[in-house]
Amino acid sequence: MIDKEVDPGVIEQFLSQLPERAFHLGLRVVLAGLSFVIGLQLIRFIRSILKKALTRSHIDDTAIHFIDSFVKFSMYFVLILMIASGLGVDAASILALLGSASVAVGLAVQGSLSNLAGGVLLLILKPFSAGDYIRDGQGNEGTVEAVDIFYTQLITPDNRAIVLPNGTLANGSIVNFTKCGERRFDIPVSISYEADIRKAKEVILLLLQEDPCVLKEKEINVFVDSLGDHGVNLTARGWASTSDFWPAKWRLTEQIKYALDEAGIAIPYWQMDVHVDREDVIRK
Repeated sequence: MIDKEVDPGVIEQFLSQLPERAFHLGLRVVLAGLSFVIGLQLIRFIRSILKKALTRSHIDDTAIHFIDSFVKFSMYFVLILMIASGLGVDAASILALLGSASVAVGLAVQGSLSNLAGGVLLLILKPFSAGDYIRDGQGNEGTVEAVDIFYTQLITPDNRAIVLPNGTLANGSIVNFTKCGERRFDIPVSISYEADIRKAKEVILLLLQEDPCVLKEKEINVFVDSLGDHGVNLTARGWASTSDFWPAKWRLTEQIKYALDEAGIAIPYWQMDVHVDREDVIRK
């Protein structure tokens, strides 16, 4: 190898330009920091204006939350791209690099892209909205808290948060318990075979007709559902608004027990009768 001496003039030139270059680099970093702070404030301002405009347009809360999340991530990407360009990074090179790596990125984030597409489908088809109580195909259920770009958050009755991928929700079955304003309830009631069926039906039917939460314009019925092993199985059927469904069902279930007791109608319970042959006992 041939050793080459470094020209002292080059070193002197580099050292003489170093303060200026450091000053310009520091200035760029400071401007990038200021641009980032101002950009964040500008993004918040635009999002607040967008939310107000969407709210005045009476758009569904789920759609508002989804659009806000999409706009937020898009503007963050543009802001980072502008800051990188201000620091001297060629934006065209970044876009070309992203384009060349799109296949690899697509394979790596195919689950996220599926969730993004699922979120768009949920927004368009609207199988549920924020505040609805739903259950998915895997048995997860709760009140819809928010629908983000990639995930939907549920709050269970015992105040647990469940985060579900939008892709899974969009491609699976969904049961929406609150989409309709009214729900039918069926309360199973068993009475003994010795009890008067007509009297039991009258007692239960009177409770349904007098309950303030039972919708009188809908079907109210008490019928024999089946003849069980230990008694006659009745069903008390009625309708209530979605908000009153569970309170009405729980209250009526309790009141039916009290009313049957007062009417002297026995509710059977499982029992086993054992018969012992006296002669066999004596022989043993």
